[in-house]
Amino acid sequence: MTDYGFWSLIPPVIAIALAIRTRQVYFSLGLGIWAGWIIIERGNPLTGTAATVESIVDVFKTDGNTQTILFTLLIGSLIAFMQRSGGVKGFTALINSRLEGREQSSRSVQTWAALTGLIIFVESNISALTVGTLFRPLTDRLKISREKLAYLADSTSAPSSILIPLNAWGGFIMGLLLVQGLDQPFLTLLAAIPFNIYPILAVILVFIITRSGKDWGPMRKAEKRAREEGKPLREGATPMVSSEITLMEAKKDSPERAINMLLPVGIMVIAMPVMLVCTGWNNVDSSLYTGFFDHSLQAVSNSSGAESVLYSVLISLLVSAITYRLQRIMKMKELVESALKGMSGMVSMALLMVLAFAIGHLCNELGTGDYVARITHQWLSPSLAPFIIFLASCFIAFSTGTSWGTFAIMIAIAVPVAQSMDAHVPLVIAAALGGGVFGDHCSPISDTTLISSMASASDHIDHVRTQLPYALTAGFVTAMVYLILGHII
Repeated sequence: MTDYGFWSLIPPVIAIALAIRTRQVYFSLGLGIWAGWIIIERGNPLTGTAATVESIVDVFKTDGNTQTILFTLLIGSLIAFMQRSGGVKGFTALINSRLEGREQSSRSVQTWAALTGLIIFVESNISALTVGTLFRPLTDRLKISREKLAYLADSTSAPSSILIPLNAWGGFIMGLLLVQGLDQPFLTLLAAIPFNIYPILAVILVFIITRSGKDWGPMRKAEKRAREEGKPLREGATPMVSSEITLMEAKKDSPERAINMLLPVGIMVIAMPVMLVCTGWNNVDSSLYTGFFDHSLQAVSNSSGAESVLYSVLISLLVSAITYRLQRIMKMKELVESALKGMSGMVSMALLMVLAFAIGHLCNELGTGDYVARITHQWLSPSLAPFIIFLASCFIAFSTGTSWGTFAIMIAIAVPVAQSMDAHVPLVIAAALGGGVFGDHCSPISDTTLISSMASASDHIDHVRTQLPYALTAGFVTAMVYLILGHII
């Protein structure tokens, strides 16, 4: 294998620098990939360009990559089904009925808002939109600031999506891990979840604040203004509301039944472990594990995570389509149209996946991770790797406003570095993922931050200012935890 040395750093450096400068992650990743293949082709732009195109096409030669991309598109169809069938509206009505039957207080409504954000783990933007639009009338009536509502929507959406990875987030990350040569990406991702400290702390902090009623920093002033002056927004604030970013409309006259949202999610959650057993069943030596339970456990260890999530969402779609048809909500033509419309909403994510897999493969070809491990060997010990990876991910995500783009770049570097240094791989992976979510939370240009402001009709800068102290608190504790874990694991 050719040793490209310093040149192996050029593609990720270009991708990071351009993403920070232009805020265009797709263009930046594409140019980084192109530069990398020109390096491999010894500076020839023609053969380098041809190799770039071929490398993107080759993404689909790997079963796991194709399955992950298809899963992401089909998740869009599932989300469309839940919205068009009236399932999301029904879920909203269910939450409202629960709240109406209870004594409504500021703390109880905030807690329900946080729980709702966690329950809708299928897609982070849908989670933030639902929390903001559903609870805004209640929080205004109870004199809760719009800044607090935006914080609750923002700080439960991405954390729930990454901690419960039965969604496009999980599929994307598994694809990145598969590109790095990890045979069991789903099990590796599960092993990383307990070490994904920032999302865990972010969720815990949300419930501490909602139950105790103790705020600090700019949020405390915002809550005092709302409570004492009855102003959900400060004077002079510009509420960020957009008619372009909304939930897909439910079909006219469709029944508002929560089961039409909860059933697809529940089916997918139940189908996932079943599919893990099924896809790994034939990979187990029956002579060694004769009992059904032991055989099943070993099957999970030898299963295909990408294939399992794909089958899970397909089963969920099939059951949902039959259910909606039996309820006479949608005919076959409408089901197909809704599925295709849902897929179209996930095309940008699928494209990002293709570019992420391509740059991951490129970094493997160039030996970027091995080179980074060699040049940092003198000063970077395995015990410091999680801490450094976390900080690097924080910086990239904050500067670019995208956690997914950060994952695409950092996983390609972090996994080889961890393997070369004999560091704890799940811990380093968790540090890269947590850093991406943390930086994304702090960034004013993050899509989830923007959508949380829009759904809550909050002033965007006020949302960023009031959320920042909470995010920084969880982020600082996370960094210290990684310093400690790096030395003891």
